Amino acid sequence: MKRIYLDYNATTPIHPLAAKEMEQYIYKYFGNPSSHHWFGLKAKKGVAQARGQIASLLGCLPEEIIFTSGGTESNNYVLHGVAETYREKGNHIITSAIEHPAVLKPCQYLEKQGFEVTYLPVDKYGLINLPDLKSALKPTTILITLMHANNEIGTIQPIAEISKIAKKKNILVHTDAAQSVGKIPTKVKELGVDFLSIAGHKLYAPKGVGALYIRKGINIQPLFLGAGHENGRRAGTENVIAIAGLGKASQILEKTMEKNTRRIQELRDQLHHDLLNIGAKVKLNGHPTQRLPNTLNMSFIGLDSPILLQKMPDIAVSTGSACHATSKEPSGVLKAIGLTNKEAFSAIRFSLGMWTTKQEIDLVAKKIKKIMP
Repeated sequence: MKRIYLDYNATTPIHPLAAKEMEQYIYKYFGNPSSHHWFGLKAKKGVAQARGQIASLLGCLPEEIIFTSGGTESNNYVLHGVAETYREKGNHIITSAIEHPAVLKPCQYLEKQGFEVTYLPVDKYGLINLPDLKSALKPTTILITLMHANNEIGTIQPIAEISKIAKKKNILVHTDAAQSVGKIPTKVKELGVDFLSIAGHKLYAPKGVGALYIRKGINIQPLFLGAGHENGRRAGTENVIAIAGLGKASQILEKTMEKNTRRIQELRDQLHHDLLNIGAKVKLNGHPTQRLPNTLNMSFIGLDSPILLQKMPDIAVSTGSACHATSKEPSGVLKAIGLTNKEAFSAIRFSLGMWTTKQEIDLVAKKIKKIMP
């Protein structure tokens, strides 16, 4: 049985060169990067190198990068940090209805602490309406937090335009870029953001490591308190091994992203075309063009997605976000874009990656055509 992996939005395999980079910090340079002897200095150098590699990918200064345990921590750091630091200025936060739980849950928590949160609706493609954003702004608004690209349908938000609107009102902007970094350009100056979150395992680095860009000149209350790691911005001894992998993966993607994106999008579009040939029972979810080059979310009307997955156990795809894999409720993202329960429960997310092949795409399309009633 040939197993096919088309769930890169859930997690990516570690790139072999990233794994090789990590090895030396497992066996040789195992010191604490805060120690001043040879072993510690070698580890510290590895952390600094990775910081520079990520900064290069994002087009920012190395000192603007903080290492975290992943996208969830990075998002929580921003939301709690801004809320605590800027509470005297205001208590209003703007987000959207289709954010990852790592943003929605902290927002819901902050509401219980007396903050006001506006959850912007999205259109049938998953895009927020800029006039809605402008109407939601208040004198008390301190933060706009909107994901760059949606993890389920791949729709890309106009973050640069959003940032321009925010800057006119002196409002901070955060984007959860876990799904977009390494797939599409994410230069922070072009996006105009103050904060940007990265999850390592979405870009061929290990799980349990991430990064947070904080624009120079902004100081917010740290999420973790302790010793002065990360220049006092994130307590806890750095996970040198995983950080080295994240840095190397970032360097690889910066060099290969354009070529990878072109090839992966061609395969994604081929799969889309092949599935559309099944007939009127197949429907695209998300924006037809303004979405991630690797992501294809389709509803197969008349066939519940769990049944479809059971009939092709050799193909790794998803019915939505991996974080909601055990939920019996329809995807909140798909409901937000107007899908009926029937359409939402019949949705499959295909997410391609660096090692997806044309042969695999052909096999998947043929398999689904045989299954469809």
